[in-house]
Amino acid sequence: MLKIIFVCHGNICRSPMAEHIMKKIALDGEFPMDITSAGVSSEESGNDIYPPAKAELRKNGIPFSYHRAHRITDSEFFSSNLVVALDRSNYRRLISRFGESGKTLLLLGDRDVDDPWYSGDFSTAYHDIYRGCTCLFEKIKKGVLK
Repeated sequence: MLKIIFVCHGNICRSPMAEHIMKKIALDGEFPMDITSAGVSSEESGNDIYPPAKAELRKNGIPFSYHRAHRITDSEFFSSNLVVALDRSNYRRLISRFGESGKTLLLLGDRDVDDPWYSGDFSTAYHDIYRGCTCLFEKIKKGVLK
């Protein structure tokens, strides 16, 4: 089974949104995957999804459950097939910590998903993440990413 982990800074906004959006896409597409999320930082460890991120998921009909933010572990990284960073800063931190593995990628390819923690724009973050997850799912289904 394909294992994907989405990674943002604190694991309370973008990466859990991506986790639950991708779970919904995979479920609707009847394509089983192990999908999780983590952060590159431990500063939010133990915290649930940030309330405005939850509200955006609810507004868009994306189911989610209780979440405990955490920093990505060595085990999570090395056991995942794909490690998907939500912005270039997180991507660089992953490469710095784990090295070039070929399985780390940026969700939107050529640009970042802006951090709604700072911008307050959870709607744009949601739509960017949804588009990125949809494209990622299509690449996985076609066998482009494994």
